[in-house]
Amino acid sequence: MIQIFYKSKGQIFSDTDVTILDKLGLDDVLWIDLNNPTGDEIRTVEDFLDTTLQSRAQAEEIESSSRYSETETTIFANTNFLIPGPDDYVSVPVSFILSESILVTLRHTPLRTLAEVQRKLLNNLKLFPTGYHIMVSILENRIDVDADLVEILSKEISQLSRRIDLGESMDESFLLDVNQLQENTMIIRTNGVDKQRILSGIFKSDKFPRDLYSKLEILNKDIDSLIHHANFSFERLEYLQNTALGLINLEQNKLMRVFTFLSLLLMPPTLIASIYGMNVKLPIVSGDQLWDFFLLILLMLLTVVVAIFLFKRKKMIK
Repeated sequence: MIQIFYKSKGQIFSDTDVTILDKLGLDDVLWIDLNNPTGDEIRTVEDFLDTTLQSRAQAEEIESSSRYSETETTIFANTNFLIPGPDDYVSVPVSFILSESILVTLRHTPLRTLAEVQRKLLNNLKLFPTGYHIMVSILENRIDVDADLVEILSKEISQLSRRIDLGESMDESFLLDVNQLQENTMIIRTNGVDKQRILSGIFKSDKFPRDLYSKLEILNKDIDSLIHHANFSFERLEYLQNTALGLINLEQNKLMRVFTFLSLLLMPPTLIASIYGMNVKLPIVSGDQLWDFFLLILLMLLTVVVAIFLFKRKKMIK
């Protein structure tokens, strides 16, 4: 699908028919948005701009040279936009191509960020005199969305912390939730660093209008803040993880103390029972008298009481 935004008589128009490029000049077109385009649409745009658009594989490359590059007439920039899912985030590659002040965006997934910028463009042409201004607006909108993701992440971390404060049992599901949030935090941080690489390339370029540099510097500071917040969130998750593991260890230690205490309590009676179970003549035993049995039971109970007394005196039990 293609959507072409162009100027005519001081107004902005939008068209989804690629053949309209045959009737327009380079000064008329502001933005060509390609969403999962066909081969014919890509070739028509390439012929119109006299350049080659990047493939999806090139857009997904992680090398610095693949994230931002320039030729004599064209700027190529690639980044990823995050789409939140039920548990994790999906990275969607987006390519920006700037040629003759015309912006071309190439993606394969519908994105709310670009739809909002398109709406703003149709409502106020004066704010977007060139494709450079449109690209900066897209980045501004995207960073706002990333800030919302960080805020949502922070709320989810607070909910996990509250579960610990309420004394809920720490089990495998809790640790898996912490691990998933850690993964999401790392994705957000990596995504912010990725955008900084684009801004770094723009700052080194002499093609961008100077009046946009103040906005770009603010964007760079906003990304720095998001990265710092993501780092802080990751530290909080590590603290929650360590706390949960500590509580789990305490529960296990309590259980082991109970088993150990019961084992020690039963050791003296077991020893006595073993001794008097031997087929030899032993003290106290006097024929088949019934009181011998009760005397041995009393002796076993006495050893248990003595063991409990000694454990309490040593403060090994409460």
